[in-house]
Amino acid sequence: MSSWLRPPALRPGDRVAVVAPSGPVPPERLEPGLALLRARYEVVHAPGLRSRTGYLAGEDGRRLAELRWALSDPSVQAVFCARGGYGLLRYLPALCAVPEAERRPVPVVGFSDITVLHAWAASARLTTIHGPVLTQLVSLPPEDVEALFALLEHPGHPPPLEGLVTLRPGRARGRLLGGNLELLSRLCGTALSSALRPGEPVVLLLEEIGEQPYRIDRALTQLRLSGALDEVVGVVLGDFVACEGGDGATPSALSVVVERLDALGVPLCSGAPIGHGTRNRAVPLGARVELDADAGVLRFYDGAVSVGAPGVVSPLRPEGLCAQAGPP
Repeated sequence: MSSWLRPPALRPGDRVAVVAPSGPVPPERLEPGLALLRARYEVVHAPGLRSRTGYLAGEDGRRLAELRWALSDPSVQAVFCARGGYGLLRYLPALCAVPEAERRPVPVVGFSDITVLHAWAASARLTTIHGPVLTQLVSLPPEDVEALFALLEHPGHPPPLEGLVTLRPGRARGRLLGGNLELLSRLCGTALSSALRPGEPVVLLLEEIGEQPYRIDRALTQLRLSGALDEVVGVVLGDFVACEGGDGATPSALSVVVERLDALGVPLCSGAPIGHGTRNRAVPLGARVELDADAGVLRFYDGAVSVGAPGVVSPLRPEGLCAQAGPP
């Protein structure tokens, strides 16, 4: 197992880029987000940030070019995604063909459709940040905004997520990977089909919006049948917003998730303040974590960034997977 790389920590005043790699960005939500970010960093973006072509933020080639610029420009210290929506899958082959030299360790922040970008970074063993997009940032409580800035600027591991709801007891340690359920299922059969199989144990993070229970069943079943969940040793559920069928005969979204994942036999918790709801706590993907489902706690043993030059996140030690062992 090779190590993972963490990008250098940010400082107030550093240059950060804002990109729109997926759906079009509503201007009335973009401007407040840019203002909040400018109060802390030097913000740059390409001219196409406000572009719109139907349900996309402009044509595929331009979105890819601007994303490649932000990821490869050495003057850019972090990349914030303006919005999720849909679009990254359309140019996934071209993204996967990007030269390895452009896959530098740089904090990438976003969620929802940005799950594709997180998976792409994970394929190069680069840590990223599952966190709010720019249009969501100003609607979050201050503690979530501060948690994001702390994750970007402080190399220490973040405080644990507490108060999770135990659905299946147990303890497990692994890499925190995942994101939006629908997007993860759509990676099956693509160049990123092994995004959840890094060759070491995985604690899987899932969130969703607007998918009815049968569609959640289908996505989870697809992941299971494809072998994508073969290295999962624990599962943390964030928000599943507007995912109920509205029919008294239809099982709840949560009950479907529990039923579909029960065969894995791993610890399972819900209630993480992550996703499309009123909260979206930023967490480091690729970090070593422990899910203590008995106590309803997710503990982090790595941060998202390092001091100075890119830092190394050590491989998980086999002995670190024992529930009785100390922190890995």
